[in-house]
Amino acid sequence: MAKMNANFLNLKENYLFKEISKQVSAYTAAHPDNKIIKMGIGDVTLPLAPAVVEAMKKAAEEMGHKETFRGYEDSGQGYDFLREAIKGYYAKREVSLSNEEIFISDGAKSDSGNINDIFDESSIVLVTDPAYPVYVDSNTMGGKEIRYADSTPENNFSAMPPEYHADLIYLCSPNNPTGSVYTKEQLKEWVNYAKENDAIIIFDAAYEAFITDDSLPRSIFEIEGAKSCAIEICSLSKTAGFTGTRCGYTVVPEELTFTAPNGEKYGVRKIWARRQGSKFNGVSYPVQRAAEAVFSEEGIKQCREIIKYYLDNAAIMITTFEKLNISFTGGKNSPYIWFKCPNNTESWDFFHKLLNEAEIVGTPGSGFGKNGEGWFRMTAFGSRENTVEAMARLEKMLG
Repeated sequence: MAKMNANFLNLKENYLFKEISKQVSAYTAAHPDNKIIKMGIGDVTLPLAPAVVEAMKKAAEEMGHKETFRGYEDSGQGYDFLREAIKGYYAKREVSLSNEEIFISDGAKSDSGNINDIFDESSIVLVTDPAYPVYVDSNTMGGKEIRYADSTPENNFSAMPPEYHADLIYLCSPNNPTGSVYTKEQLKEWVNYAKENDAIIIFDAAYEAFITDDSLPRSIFEIEGAKSCAIEICSLSKTAGFTGTRCGYTVVPEELTFTAPNGEKYGVRKIWARRQGSKFNGVSYPVQRAAEAVFSEEGIKQCREIIKYYLDNAAIMITTFEKLNISFTGGKNSPYIWFKCPNNTESWDFFHKLLNEAEIVGTPGSGFGKNGEGWFRMTAFGSRENTVEAMARLEKMLG
């Protein structure tokens, strides 16, 4: 008799964003003529940069000719041209990588969930709370013990190392959902903790391109010693609008090791490469050429203009929250605004109030963990027109 993985029974019945979509669909069906402004799911609205589109078109054309057609990759880690481009991108921040340390993926969500495959199910996993749901869900599926480090207003939603032991540590900076960003000094504390506990940090840098403050680190590898205790996962979804195109990358340093049950040390990079070789067939050639264009001089310029557009949306939102005297974090080095629900309202109650009275969709903070209760997330990824209108509606509702 086939038996299911019983760990799936420990998951919440509905994934957070699926539940939001379900409720919004029901409201839309009941009010088909009304304009609902969506500021919940972090999907982008601006199109791909021209340099990216041209690169994708050219690559698609190549696939139509025998002489330039591409099949399976040789390495299974991504084409060298893209890994070289990513290596050059890191070099600008004085982070030295080799091509072999870079793995091309279909996005940060996939690798954030899949990376735990290579770690023993007895591993103790540390997640900051609130956190992006995939960290918790994927490790729950794997039967691992999950512990939490509290991110609260008292520490500006930047959890710091606990006193107890952990084997795997998930960090996200700029953080989803809170928009908080770790300083170099704070990340150094996490690196020290990981070394003291023989632990590995899984660092989600999906929003690094939104950091405008040069004093803040955009990669954990800017921290001394991090290559011996960290993996970095990044995505082009927000950096370059690849939410529908799908491409990201994971950096696994050559010097990073972990311990096998027999007590021997093995390179994490080698084991992750073996896992990917068995379970992943790579990202399409046209998409990888498009991704390469993101890191070109023109691509970087165009993508930064897009990011500025979203950060300008965030600035409009910040002005409204300050005017309404609502406590919040994020928005300045992040596309997310994380704010306290007015009048101590619970997160889902505020979700319904916002939807029914202002026809705005946001994300209840409780969906990200216990410390998210009473808080709410909005994104700056909408159009300028919708952002301005949404803030006017919010001000009217709470004024």
